[in-house]
Amino acid sequence: MLRKDVSEFPAGSSAEELRAAFKARYLSFRLLLSANNKALEIMAELQEALRGSQPFSMSLVRANTTAVSVNVFRMIQNLDNLAPGKYGILYNRFKAIEEEVNRKLASRRLPPGEELVIPLEGVDKDMADQVGSKMASLGEVKTVLHLPVPDGFVISAAAYRRFLEHNDLQNEIDRLLQTSSMEEMDTLYELSANIQQLIIRSTIPPELEQAIMDAYRALERKACEGVKISMRSSALGEDLAGASFAGQYRSELNVSKENVLQAYKEIVASKYNLQAIFYRLNRGILDEDIAMCVGAMVMVNAASGGVMYSRNPLDIRDDSVFLNSAWGLPKSIVDGRMASDLFVVSRKKPMAVTARQIATKDIKFACDAEEGVCRVEVAGEQSRLPSLHDEHILELARLGLMLEEHYGAPQDVEWAFDEKGAIHILQSRTLKQQEPKELAVLPQGCGSLRSDILLRGGSTASPGVGCGPVFVVRKDSDTLLFPQGAVLVTAQALPRWAALLGRASAVVTEQGSVAGHLANLAREFAVPALFGLPGATELLRNDLEATVDADGLKVYAGRVEALIDRSPARKNFMAGSPVHKVLEEVAEHIVPLHLIDPDATGFRPENCRTFHDITRFAHEVSVKEMFNFGKDHRFSEKMSKQLVCKVPMQWWLINLDDGFKEGVTGKFVHLEEIVSIPTLALWEGITAVPWAGPPPIDAKGFMSILLEAGANPALDPSMPSPYTTRNYFMISKNFCSLSSRFGFHFSTVEALVGERSAENYISFQFKGGAADYERRLRRARFVGEILEQFAFRAEVKEDGVFARMEGYSQKFMMERLRIIGYLIMHTRQLDMIMSNEAAYQGHRTRILNDINEALKPSAVDGYIENVA
Repeated sequence: MLRKDVSEFPAGSSAEELRAAFKARYLSFRLLLSANNKALEIMAELQEALRGSQPFSMSLVRANTTAVSVNVFRMIQNLDNLAPGKYGILYNRFKAIEEEVNRKLASRRLPPGEELVIPLEGVDKDMADQVGSKMASLGEVKTVLHLPVPDGFVISAAAYRRFLEHNDLQNEIDRLLQTSSMEEMDTLYELSANIQQLIIRSTIPPELEQAIMDAYRALERKACEGVKISMRSSALGEDLAGASFAGQYRSELNVSKENVLQAYKEIVASKYNLQAIFYRLNRGILDEDIAMCVGAMVMVNAASGGVMYSRNPLDIRDDSVFLNSAWGLPKSIVDGRMASDLFVVSRKKPMAVTARQIATKDIKFACDAEEGVCRVEVAGEQSRLPSLHDEHILELARLGLMLEEHYGAPQDVEWAFDEKGAIHILQSRTLKQQEPKELAVLPQGCGSLRSDILLRGGSTASPGVGCGPVFVVRKDSDTLLFPQGAVLVTAQALPRWAALLGRASAVVTEQGSVAGHLANLAREFAVPALFGLPGATELLRNDLEATVDADGLKVYAGRVEALIDRSPARKNFMAGSPVHKVLEEVAEHIVPLHLIDPDATGFRPENCRTFHDITRFAHEVSVKEMFNFGKDHRFSEKMSKQLVCKVPMQWWLINLDDGFKEGVTGKFVHLEEIVSIPTLALWEGITAVPWAGPPPIDAKGFMSILLEAGANPALDPSMPSPYTTRNYFMISKNFCSLSSRFGFHFSTVEALVGERSAENYISFQFKGGAADYERRLRRARFVGEILEQFAFRAEVKEDGVFARMEGYSQKFMMERLRIIGYLIMHTRQLDMIMSNEAAYQGHRTRILNDINEALKPSAVDGYIENVA
């Protein structure tokens, strides 16, 4: 167990006990963050599925709801390790939400289908649970669109389950998975090989063998006796991973009658290749939720073949049709092994070939006379000839546009022309487009806007195009002035900005994950959002009219009508289907976020209504609990070492884990023996500019000190306390907790800084002073405003400043820690001279000059050339 109660660590606890407690807490914190990231990624995929641009199955719904449930529960468990019993109500909320999700799944359970083999002409998009999304899509093309798809059949999910039951494979596979170490790569290789061999050695039940061979004989009657077939995987889980899993499972081409059954077993076995096992383990997907279906079609002995993209795959704003073609089977292009021709077709009527690149194609894949495929040399002049005539190019392009219109999204199509010149569609799936690093070709009518690109890059958090006046939000008070229809521009994609989505035309952030809370909400509200544009808050000025092209990863100056006009509502291909209705109902308990503002009175565990609410709440409070370590754990002063330094104060360090170099002994530690990243950054700020001593005090300031000290004995620095003259660091390589007192002034710094930006965090509290309340309040506002200028979120409460920052890179966080180190030293006793606005502004100017000249912080970390 990782739990350690504060009471277990009384004063005088050993260094080993303290370090063990820190390591346990840090591990729980890291595990919670990992589960949070996975849960949010899965929610993003559920939202993408709800858009319905490609067929999906109940396996997607079941597997993803299970996976998100597993990760949310892990978050609760690890939060309980951080703060035992404090948030126990989350278990009750989790159980209630999970029960509601399971009730919806059970009440809308779809018939599983009992047919072992299904003719392809009997398949459509609603059968993804029986035949897998790949073959459901191909069946839709054949039976609904009536486009040329080879005859064939699908060996179904029911057949897969029957095969496993006949050989009692699932129990044995589960045993192998449960008893194997998943951390060692050689173990995973061995596990993969053992399971695949187990499947290949198994026997096919007689009724399934009969059904497969009956379907094959039916193909013989349609085609010819002894017809060769292609056999392709169509796993129910392929719609979980999307295009990223393309080609991971096995396909068999030009299979003879004698080897159909063996090929089926080998394709089923490929469910357990190394990549597939790793993917399911990493996502928390149950093995039994993924059934391997197999599609079989008449083999096309292709004269030429290839891949067609109904839009430019590398430029989301280029709507030309792109065809890659080669002699022989499309395998050479699908595998990416050989040179191919490229043809570009304009979709404007009349359609025309606008560009062509003809490669030398001296090798092709062809069907072997006996079985399988072979490499064949293409001799002489033919290797340099185009592999397609223009009429075939235009015919393919027209089919591509038909498929795009039907599915409501760009398509990635595998095709082949046979030796008689007939076209065959072999696969069609949603195309994932990207934005090129170089300047993209703009749509017609936008050519003059090349110089008006303000920013480009980042990631599409929510698709679409939005236009309006820029409004930069840096602090909570800015939200009160946010106008209707403005473009929200902010440094980080914080959930607290969600309240503005109802008024925003688009969102641009410098930092943020497309799987984060604000991204999920932007998709829910259908607000275009572009995340990860360094420099946005500086380059995009208030009231500047801008067009945000979230799909094209660009921000333009002015209103770009051509982009706005070309941004129609996306067609939802799956809308109205039974499985889509189930997903809609289930997602209501998973995706919506109601707990947005952590400072609101309703931000409480009992108010969590969805899994998203739990992730938001658990993530927010886990950070606070992690950094309560210094407050919760008392220690003996003998555990600390005094820092040898020239700063005229005492500094003591407690090494929690790996904050020192090895071999540090004795009572003292030198700066060069410290390896703690946040500690060294703080110290650079503390020593960057020598402190010139207390500022001169006027008579009123001096009297206010005497009156305040007389009225509040707790401020008397002569009172016995180990913190009166000492400043304590508790450190590890990536962690730092500083508790310090300088006379009447108290400050604490908590920081976690490393290479994982998502985990990085800084918390700073500054309180106290010897002057009267008004002067202390003015000094607190002074410090808060400076911190806000450097991207901190700062809040002033009475005479204290509470600031935080998270999610930036290691370099950026180190720069900000240097600023905090400087402020700790140079804002001491300023409260005594904060008598008027002139003094306030004078010291503000001096301190900002010091920071900018001595520390040279970047405006935004990772700033690159974003201005076109």
